[in-house]
Amino acid sequence: MTAAGHRGDLVVGIDPVRDGRLALAWATDEAHRRRLALRLVVVVPPLRETELVDENPRHQAQARAGREALRTAADWARARNADVRVSCELLDGAPAAVVSGLAQEAGMVVLGSRHLSRTEEFLSGGSLAVPVTAQARCPVAVVGDAEHSTQVPPYLVVGVDGSASSRSALAFAFEEADLRRCELRAIAVWQPPVFSRWTGATPLDAERRLLAETTAGWSEKYPGLRASHEVLVGSPVEVLAAAAEHALAVVVGRRGGGGYTGMRLGSVVHGLLHRAHCPVITVPGP
Repeated sequence: MTAAGHRGDLVVGIDPVRDGRLALAWATDEAHRRRLALRLVVVVPPLRETELVDENPRHQAQARAGREALRTAADWARARNADVRVSCELLDGAPAAVVSGLAQEAGMVVLGSRHLSRTEEFLSGGSLAVPVTAQARCPVAVVGDAEHSTQVPPYLVVGVDGSASSRSALAFAFEEADLRRCELRAIAVWQPPVFSRWTGATPLDAERRLLAETTAGWSEKYPGLRASHEVLVGSPVEVLAAAAEHALAVVVGRRGGGGYTGMRLGSVVHGLLHRAHCPVITVPGP
């Protein structure tokens, strides 16, 4: 079961062995908001890493399960929103490498999360969230928990630190909030040095100026969007996760250069993938 993909599709990684409807629902709604086609993908790994295609019975059984999972997911997505164009693709190869390759031309990638510990994450050949997020050239949404749509008023959180990647995240967050007709909280986090004589005013004033400069102009571009910006003190991961506790999603920029480790991915992004209780959207820098 294959379908030719198109540049700019919203790619969803489908896991045949677990219920991924939470991520699929999020992806279907996002595809509708952004008027993107939905491309459902199952990747079947070979029995041996040195092989690209494997015709042994185990591989064939996995391929059958993958085709069935794709059919079920496609029917479910069409039932959720008949206006979204859905295609399916069954591919062979190492899942992380294949999906990372698709992420080079996709409009967005959406993945579910199994909430693995960091040790389990690196030992699991099927873990996609970290390697795909680290290498994608498009935004990647990792949906391990439901967005908090019952919060009134609904809002998104975006982390801002003045870097090029956070500016890209801010641009995406304003667009996303506008599409959703929700509020946006832009948050900068200042973490005091371990050995510091900080008394309270000067470092925070500098952070506030940086945040004001970074967010300047966006409210004029989206005049109907209610946005706030604030500087908070603490660990960036903990502060952003707490701020997004009742959010639709948290948006952050990716500083990493494409490696697999947490440091290359960015410690804040890696931490939020484990800590946040809402979808985490990572936006690569320009």
